[in-house]
Amino acid sequence: MRVRDLVERYGLEVEAGETGLDREVRFGYCGDLLSEVIAHAGQASVWITVQGHQNIVAVAVLREFAAVVIASGNRPDKETCAKAEAEGIPLLTWKGNAYELAGQLYGEGLGCP
Repeated sequence: MRVRDLVERYGLEVEAGETGLDREVRFGYCGDLLSEVIAHAGQASVWITVQGHQNIVAVAVLREFAAVVIASGNRPDKETCAKAEAEGIPLLTWKGNAYELAGQLYGEGLGCP
């Protein structure tokens, strides 16, 4: 599955990083504690969080994530979008809560690393 497929299937909004929409998604991870995400999320994951600050992009680059989804109607600030754009990290938003989206992605076969 590609990031583009997730965008289309779940109605996610692309905030930044359109150049990365063809990245392969192999896993999913849901969490907001950055150190936990760094320690446990796998490469090529789609990471679901409620955070919208610049550090989420740094974590996504460090762990080589396919994309970051900001859930619960939260939106990234301009600086975060600019950083995601520069790094080619798809930054997506979802109006529903993280649990709901994580459950749907798990149902698609995206398990934990």
